[in-house]
Amino acid sequence: MSQAFDIVLLLLLITCAIAVIHTKDLLAAAIIFSTYSLVMCVIWQLRGAPDVAMTEAAVGAGVTTVLFLVAISRTARREK
Repeated sequence: MSQAFDIVLLLLLITCAIAVIHTKDLLAAAIIFSTYSLVMCVIWQLRGAPDVAMTEAAVGAGVTTVLFLVAISRTARREK
């Protein structure tokens, strides 16, 4: 059961990484990147590294996402 959960997490991680690359909308890309960081946080926790998991949650999913959203909100959107 644990191995199946690990495979699901890794597939979700790969899916998020590919989705961020192919997403044209910056807001959607920032949200998907936040999901990527949260999945990484869960993976680190399952691997027995709670300190790395907390850092990933704080920096990856927390601070970085907020900075991305602030940067996106302060830029003008131009459609072609």
